Parts: sequence; structure tokens; C-alpha cells
Amino acid sequence: MHTRRKQPDVPAPDTPWDEIVPGLWMGGHEFRGRTGQLEFAAVRQEFDLVQTLLRLPGHGPAPGVEHRVWPIPDGPLDGTQLLGVIRLAEAACEALDDGRNVLVRCYHGYNRSGLVVAHALMHRGGSAEEAIRLIRARRSGWALHNDLFVDYLRAGLRTARLLEELTE
Repeated sequence: MHTRRKQPDVPAPDTPWDEIVPGLWMGGHEFRGRTGQLEFAAVRQEFDLVQTLLRLPGHGPAPGVEHRVWPIPDGPLDGTQLLGVIRLAEAACEALDDGRNVLVRCYHGYNRSGLVVAHALMHRGGSAEEAIRLIRARRSGWALHNDLFVDYLRAGLRTARLLEELTE
């Protein structure tokens, strides 16, 4: 499965991860370090729950840290993939309610992780527009630059899932 579109014009983020709301972090596997060079972000025990949408070997988390992996492409999602995103967002909300720190990550921490984090924010009562604005302000202006994912959020992931299943 091809999980990341090649987009050379999209810069790597300056940080491995950023806190979007208290306890809910969004990040990736690669970032531009202080020297300006690309570095890999390896999660150890910084978080209680790590949700990974693109798994790369050697990037953690440490043994004993709860880790949920749901690989999805940075492109059109089928009904099963959308359901997985919904479930990850709900699990993130449950962990936050329990006072746990959550990291949602993909390659750069822009689109796939943004989709899960935005849905979690919406699940907690925010609008799609509020979630998108907050994520872009806290993570990067490049966050959620995948227009299809923004459309999914605006329609609602459950609605997008139903529509996707009708076309399968």
C-alpha cells in the first residue's frame, strides 16, 4: 500500500510533535532539527498512548507504552479506513478523559494525524473549522493541506464513511 504522496514542496516540520490541546499531541516521524538537517523522531516514553498512521521501524514507542497502529494513505480512504480513524479519535478522547497524554503521528504530522486529531476535537464538541484552525495554529500552516481530508472533516467522518460505502 502506498501511504505517502511525494510532495517535495511540503517542508518538514520544525518539531517532532506539538501539543494541540492539553494532553493531545500531533507529530510525525521526520522533522527539521536545530541544525536545519532532517532528523527522525523516535518516541520513547513521553506519551501514555501513541497512535501511528504510518509505521516505520525504529521510531518507537518504548516497550510498555500503549501503541495503536492503523496505516492509512494520505489520499482517498475507504469505509473501513474511515472507521479506523473514527475509532482512533474516540480512543484518544477516552485516554484524555483518563488524564493520559496522547500522540497521534504520521510521516510529517500534517494530514493523517491531523484527520484523527481534528475528529477528536470535533468529538469533544468543536466544529470542523475550529479544529482545522487550531491544528494549523499549533502544529503548522501545512497541517491538513490535503483538501480531501478537509472535505471529510467538513462533511463529518461518519457521513463520509456512509457515502464512501455507497460507492464501493
